[in-house]
Amino acid sequence: MARPRIKDVARHAGVSEKTVSNVINDYAHVSDRTRQVVREAIEHLGYRVNLAGRHLRKGRTGIIALVVPELDIPYFAELARHVIREAEERSLTVLIHQSGADRDHELAALAGFGSTFVDGIILSPLALTADDLRDRTGFPPTVLLGELLEEGADHVAIDNESAAREATRHLIGLGRRTILAVGGRDDSGLGTAQARTRGYRAALAEAGIAYDPAALLPVGSFRMPDGARAVARALAQGARPDALLCLNDQLALGALRALHEHGVSVPGDVAVIGFDDVEGGRFSVPTLSTVAPDKAAVAKVAVQLLQHRIEEATAPDGAVPGVQAQDRIVAHRLVLRESTQGHERR
Repeated sequence: MARPRIKDVARHAGVSEKTVSNVINDYAHVSDRTRQVVREAIEHLGYRVNLAGRHLRKGRTGIIALVVPELDIPYFAELARHVIREAEERSLTVLIHQSGADRDHELAALAGFGSTFVDGIILSPLALTADDLRDRTGFPPTVLLGELLEEGADHVAIDNESAAREATRHLIGLGRRTILAVGGRDDSGLGTAQARTRGYRAALAEAGIAYDPAALLPVGSFRMPDGARAVARALAQGARPDALLCLNDQLALGALRALHEHGVSVPGDVAVIGFDDVEGGRFSVPTLSTVAPDKAAVAKVAVQLLQHRIEEATAPDGAVPGVQAQDRIVAHRLVLRESTQGHERR
């Protein structure tokens, strides 16, 4: 059976093809009765909108790219799910690309992969510099995620410094004074780890606790084995923390394993808190306290911003009003579970 076309819908509904097109595109000047008749015809015939044709008529492909460092990091996998859901509601298809936190890969993504098959890019950069981002002439519209902020670029993130300060304050409020930062980085970089470390240090200063650079436990990457190795190494070297601020949940889950293997009770001896609120932390033993970014809001705002930039870039001059680059901070919350709960020290 031939696939129904727009003229078949028009004939079945007893209206013009233009009216069917107006209903499909949700134009306001169609009467409710006509809209209902056309929608019933569409449903009856099983008509499907040719999205590719619609996008191409507007000079677009209907494809956006989401570029993340590592897909098997649960935070990015969960974020990708939200981005796909938001894009589908706008009839957009998402191409997912893994950069491996490699500068060349991130530059290729920023340039649209050397092609015109993506309308825009949502990019979570780790290796790019501000200079890399400064001149994007001729590149597709781009929205940045995370801490790497460049003036003139749309940007979506949580307030990582404030979130880390809040998490560290919570640990201090439990009476913990020897708090190690797993994955902490005390350099002048603009990344997420540096922002969270600044928040950690600010909370210590507020509480009158001296900062010790040795309390930062460096990691090669933000995965469970790295967290386990960092904590095991610190314990073997004689560290006796009473709390761990882990800069993501993967590090925290690895830390829990290392503490267990060394006979350290959580939260009795050491309270542990992470970042990202990934699913695994809700099923660990003990369950993991964490800073939960609103991942759905990150995805929603990023897709909305990107869609506006795409419309701005492909519309006739002045048809879509331009707006200044947006720096959007979305909400986060502290989720308290067994790894910090119920064991206060005074």
